[in-house]
Amino acid sequence: MAGNTFGNIFKITTFGESHGPALGGVIDGCPSGIEIDLDLIEKEMQRRKPGQSSIVTQRKEEDSVTFYSGIFEGKTTGTPIGFLIHNKDQKSKDYSHIKNTYRPSHADYVYEKKYGHRDYRGGGRSSARETASRVVAGAIAKQVLKSVKITAYVYSVGNIIVDKHYSLLDFNNIEKNPVRCPDPKSAIEMENYIKEIRKEGDTVGGVVSCVIENCPIGLGEPVFDKLHAELGKAMLSINAVKGFEFGSGFNGTKLKGSEHNDSFSSDGKTKTNNSGGIQGGISNGMDIYFKVAFKPVATIMKSQKTIDSKNNEVEMKGKGRHDPCVVPRAVPIVEAMSALVILDYYLLNKTYNI
Repeated sequence: MAGNTFGNIFKITTFGESHGPALGGVIDGCPSGIEIDLDLIEKEMQRRKPGQSSIVTQRKEEDSVTFYSGIFEGKTTGTPIGFLIHNKDQKSKDYSHIKNTYRPSHADYVYEKKYGHRDYRGGGRSSARETASRVVAGAIAKQVLKSVKITAYVYSVGNIIVDKHYSLLDFNNIEKNPVRCPDPKSAIEMENYIKEIRKEGDTVGGVVSCVIENCPIGLGEPVFDKLHAELGKAMLSINAVKGFEFGSGFNGTKLKGSEHNDSFSSDGKTKTNNSGGIQGGISNGMDIYFKVAFKPVATIMKSQKTIDSKNNEVEMKGKGRHDPCVVPRAVPIVEAMSALVILDYYLLNKTYNI
């Protein structure tokens, strides 16, 4: 299976399945001498882990990380950083009913057609549990970047939207509610709605917004490796993501050029930021901001028509422990993937000045 490595210089290769013994990864290209705060990595893992509130899957995993290489006496050595995250709360029997059945809108069908064999326990490699390894790598990337601030939050759940510019929001509120929404009023509405959806045996999607502050000018490679193209690839690689837009996005298509253009101030900054901090595929020093759309979780506790491995039409109903809405746990994943892109391009820029 190809496609398990992300990055050019700062690279992460992940491995493991949802119901295997462990997940893990190998980080290559991390600079040496970086002081690593293991508590900060643990904190990021706690933000992503299952069972953290009543509105997420109740699978109970500690998601503690064990490092086997690349860190000595609290600092990176410049060698590959290898780590494991053990799976301890597996209930593989919850998936026995789909051994020969394809769940609608899951990867079951395409995995089996592509590889001829699949791990049906929780989706195996296609499970969003794989993103735990990304969060580890992202937590390390954040510690290398230091001055760059990356903040993601829940912008919408269903039709409930935070109708405020990010500059008007208090990001200190993000971790004060289980939805991870910085607007207290919207957070309550979102939480109640997710609980209603869960009682119905259904799921709902949403949007995560992300802001990258203090990004250096000059990150991004013309022509095919533009910074926003790499950010888009990073976000679209996350499970359940269906859309990515940065800057003015699709709303920018409704404006005239005279309204959309970001005019310069004498210090090189722009008076507006419709470009979303990226022009010509290269960071311009302004805030980079974008939105990531997540579909409703495919596993629902309602009967659905589907087919089995012999193409017979059958009916199935979801079982086990699943998220009614994925966006609260997706927030640290979006931040992690952002950190991987920014650090990788930062290190790539360094190669020009050897």
